[in-house]
Amino acid sequence: MSLSQETAASIAADVRRGARSATEVARATLDRVNRLNAQVNAFTEITESRALDDAAEVDAARARGEPVGPLAGVPYAVKNLFDIEGVTTLAGSIIERDRPPAAADGWAVRKLREAGGVCIGALNMDEYAYGFTTENSHYGPARNPHDTTRSAGGSSGGSGAAVAAGLVPLTLGTDTNGSIRVPASLNGIFGLKPTYGRLSRAGSIAFVPSLDHIGPFARSVADLALAYDALQGRDPADAGQAARPAESVAETWKSGIAGLRIGRLAGYFEAPLGEAARTTVGRIAEALDAAPVAAPAITAAARSAAFIITAAEGAQQHLDHLRHRRADLEPLSRDRLLAGSLVPAQWYLHAQKVRALWREAMAELFRDWDVLIAPATAVPAQPLGQEMLEVDGQTLPLRPSFGLFTQPITCIGLPVLAVPVQNAEGPLPVGVQLIAAPWREDVLFRAAAALEAAGICTAPVAPGFAE
Repeated sequence: MSLSQETAASIAADVRRGARSATEVARATLDRVNRLNAQVNAFTEITESRALDDAAEVDAARARGEPVGPLAGVPYAVKNLFDIEGVTTLAGSIIERDRPPAAADGWAVRKLREAGGVCIGALNMDEYAYGFTTENSHYGPARNPHDTTRSAGGSSGGSGAAVAAGLVPLTLGTDTNGSIRVPASLNGIFGLKPTYGRLSRAGSIAFVPSLDHIGPFARSVADLALAYDALQGRDPADAGQAARPAESVAETWKSGIAGLRIGRLAGYFEAPLGEAARTTVGRIAEALDAAPVAAPAITAAARSAAFIITAAEGAQQHLDHLRHRRADLEPLSRDRLLAGSLVPAQWYLHAQKVRALWREAMAELFRDWDVLIAPATAVPAQPLGQEMLEVDGQTLPLRPSFGLFTQPITCIGLPVLAVPVQNAEGPLPVGVQLIAAPWREDVLFRAAAALEAAGICTAPVAPGFAE
């Protein structure tokens, strides 16, 4: 099997037993990234020296007989929103070029390194994480490996494309309104948005503090679990992190779905849906024996609340840029930030009330259900540059419409695992959200593993990138 199609788990197992060195894996990965990245534009920086240094540390530790970690020698890359020591954190912006290089790794990067991971570089994204398509005018668009004329989604588009193209087996992204789940769906891979506050965000640039999450992408449930477990832990530097102990899924994700109460969200989550997404949700629901569940009547209002909270809090993060560097902002981000700066306080306060009601409504549902199913995106990846979307007899603005089904869920910080289905109705993959009550990532991994074992949810390297 070529390196492009190997899993993080198999690489780590080989390195731990000495079948190959971390340095050998790093060199092969760097060669592949340097050859193929131009096709998808996933990386904005390749950290070759750092990668070889990280790999050498793993090899030296193994030679000394020391533990080398669950991700020993595993190549990974991170959205260019996370601090990598010695690298300027761009956040998809040219404004951030003025910042000095990061003095230390952010929490998540440090945790993956401590687990034995090897950092290959930083990944393309929508400027300041404000977008769903990674059509970045500063650094170029991230391209979907399944069809490079189409979007890789956003805002973590580079993270999704890098995994789907087999450049690295693991990446990190962030999710404010769907920025992990949308790229996972469009690129046909697994993506996890943990419960709000589960993982530390220290050492990453904030977008919307009350909505931002971090999480991993992978091509298998086992790899996603490895990354998620490695990222856990209490971080005193993140005041927004919940005071909860780490809760590993390593021993639970294979335990099956027996006893789980699984429902398929109806109503708001049934339309607008393209044929591929509708077929995919149906296949997942049938495989998990899911019963229909009426979505709360307040769901549409919850999405509106997420829009207002995003606009208002996001603009507050960038008021100085709007005042003094407006011409340097990417046009799509600039216009949204300007609009957000004008949101009346009364709207924001009302959105927070809706958010509280929505949280109560979903808590009521989770008294009866363990996992809820919903589409991740209404359609597969669309052509780069497209402005409008025709779906289910409706004409919608394309970019915001990729958050139709993800935004309400993020508004209250629920954990979600996006699972991929390849070629449901046509050549492009599309994904489904598995949603649980706060802190119940374990049941999401159990459901995802069952779907993977049944062959319904798989994430092979995109055709044309498999070697």
